[in-house]
Amino acid sequence: MNLEEVESMIKAELPDAQVQVQDLTGGGDHLQATVISSQFEGKTRVKQHQMVYAAVQEPMASEAIHALALKTYTPQEWEAVGQTS
Repeated sequence: MNLEEVESMIKAELPDAQVQVQDLTGGGDHLQATVISSQFEGKTRVKQHQMVYAAVQEPMASEAIHALALKTYTPQEWEAVGQTS
């Protein structure tokens, strides 16, 4: 699974999302994704993560992605932590 495919899958579920995917081990199956989306507004962190996991359900089930660490933010939260788009 390449990083661009993972990014595309997340953006297909969350079209307004800004997505950054990193390979944590170099093997392509332990990833970290930072996702910023206005669709997260008013949702708990758990619900936000469930939304992202839903986007990558198939590669997670087939273990093409063995582990996916998530950092999710609304645009306002992203600004508040001092990040730039």
